[in-house]
Amino acid sequence: MSYYDYYGGYTYTSVSELKAKAKKYVEEQRKKGVELSPVEIDGRTIAKSWWGKSWCENLEKYADYYSRLERGRKYVRANCVLDLQIEAGEVTALVQGSRTKPYSVTVTIDELTEEQYDRIVEKCASKIQNIDDLVKGNFPDDLKSLFTEKGAGLFPSMAKIHFKCSCPDYADMCKHTAAVLYGIGSRFDTNPLLFFKLRGVDMEKLIGNAIKDRIESMIENADRPSKRIMTDDKVAELFGI
Repeated sequence: MSYYDYYGGYTYTSVSELKAKAKKYVEEQRKKGVELSPVEIDGRTIAKSWWGKSWCENLEKYADYYSRLERGRKYVRANCVLDLQIEAGEVTALVQGSRTKPYSVTVTIDELTEEQYDRIVEKCASKIQNIDDLVKGNFPDDLKSLFTEKGAGLFPSMAKIHFKCSCPDYADMCKHTAAVLYGIGSRFDTNPLLFFKLRGVDMEKLIGNAIKDRIESMIENADRPSKRIMTDDKVAELFGI
């Protein structure tokens, strides 16, 4: 892991050095009363939940950034993402690099179109039973494709993700940004509902509409006799009366 210095060369920094710098910065900020929200990875596995893994797998569909993503994985595993805040359409983060002062990273994601939003609400209304199922990723495969379909799902393509880092690397995606993108996936392990916050989806409306549609359907069919209900003549025939 390295970065361009002011003279155009490279300065190597080991993983252990990066970890030490990151830990020191977080501790210094806490002493000052500044509470950060670091991404902490234990071992090599970045994400374990369906939401976290799906987010990371979506990133890796876009091979143009493969080498940068690989370096980003090393940085996030070294716990270099010191702070990560997720809001609607935007993620802000601090990432420890080889320099003492961490870099500031901003990731923005294009909003869903009205057509995409309506499609999500419509499909979720008939497929999601409760918020627990949604959080755990327990829903049918055809609904999962609504989220993961390349270029058309809720997980955004790279064309819809825009990033900015304060580091001197002028590449389209630097390793610090890549670390943040993986850090987002790890954060979804902690709270999958942050995915919907990031994409600007109103969870109360989503689940509320799902429940509302089911209730309305039940009311509409309340007066229709079920095929499983036996008529009096069928009962008589069955018992020989």
